[in-house]
Amino acid sequence: MSSYSHQVRTNTELIIQFLEENESSFLNMWQDQLVLNETNTNNDKVKENGHLMYNLVKSTLLYSMSEDDVKQLAYKIAKERVKSNINIGDFVYNVNIGRSIIIKYVLHSELTSCDLPSVVDKINELFDQFCFHAVTSYTEIKNHELKQKNVYINQSHKDKLAILGQMSSSFVHEFRNPLTSIIGFNKLLRIEYPDLKYLDIIELELDQLKFRITQFLHTSKMDLIDNPKENVTIKNLLDNILSFLYPSIVDSDVLVSADIDPSIMIEAYKDELKQVFLNVLFNSIDAVQQKKRPREINLRCFKETDQVIIEVSNNGPAIPPEVKETIFEPFYTTKDLGTGIGLFVCKNIIEKHAGYMTCDSNDSLTTFRIHLPLNV
Repeated sequence: MSSYSHQVRTNTELIIQFLEENESSFLNMWQDQLVLNETNTNNDKVKENGHLMYNLVKSTLLYSMSEDDVKQLAYKIAKERVKSNINIGDFVYNVNIGRSIIIKYVLHSELTSCDLPSVVDKINELFDQFCFHAVTSYTEIKNHELKQKNVYINQSHKDKLAILGQMSSSFVHEFRNPLTSIIGFNKLLRIEYPDLKYLDIIELELDQLKFRITQFLHTSKMDLIDNPKENVTIKNLLDNILSFLYPSIVDSDVLVSADIDPSIMIEAYKDELKQVFLNVLFNSIDAVQQKKRPREINLRCFKETDQVIIEVSNNGPAIPPEVKETIFEPFYTTKDLGTGIGLFVCKNIIEKHAGYMTCDSNDSLTTFRIHLPLNV
């Protein structure tokens, strides 16, 4: 063995001996400065892992850094941190506290100033690699957990929609036939007794009931309406809907104003867009009924670059921020008798038309915006 190799070996053994002699002092000092969650039952594992890391430092200085050993320890600790739901920032802080203490100890050893830099570099490289692999593993495990939760949530929604589809089929079968008969007889009455009062109101109410039934079925079968796309003039469609809703508007004492560009026309599934506008307007009427007069709903339709924007605003109560985040999710509703499917259906229909919906709300105004491309 050359004198240089012997000197390197002697220096390494010297630093290892120094670290072994001061191990208890190091670990006690490190544990005193740890950031720990007092309610965490795995704090003993944190201390145990500190001991394992200390041994890895000695092994790295005595031999060389084993990347497999570093990865194995990093992955072990990452899994424990995820299981304990420990903040990754606290973990990195605790690791770097250990790094600083070890380097301070090494600087007070008997190594010469010529040998110290290489030892400190090895320690820093080890801790850098360990932090990298630990944080990477922690992130991968967390992302995997999140993906599994999303899959579970999506599957749960699908299961609910499947159940709703079965309910809808039964519901429609039981109600649509007698409803069709009633609508037919009402039309006969209009022919035989054209001056009979209230037939118009009965027809409108029956049409609304038919719409609600169709909406329920449409929730579980998004492609129910097989009519082809057609050129739809937004103003004409909204005017027809407002006429349809006139009894509800009058009954609720709502002032409706409209500013709709009559030239705007898009290619769309007319019946589906009608369902969206009806849903949003029904919701607006329900909302303004919760406040004292004046009750106001405003409609706007205008072009913006390559988009058509339809706004439905009302001066009802503000939608809380936490509710606004989930308002387009299925089965979420704030109504006592609500199904939580209306806005979910609207969102899917608009996305089917390559558009999107948003909602803004404050104490003075709540606005639903429907964005549709000009060339659908």
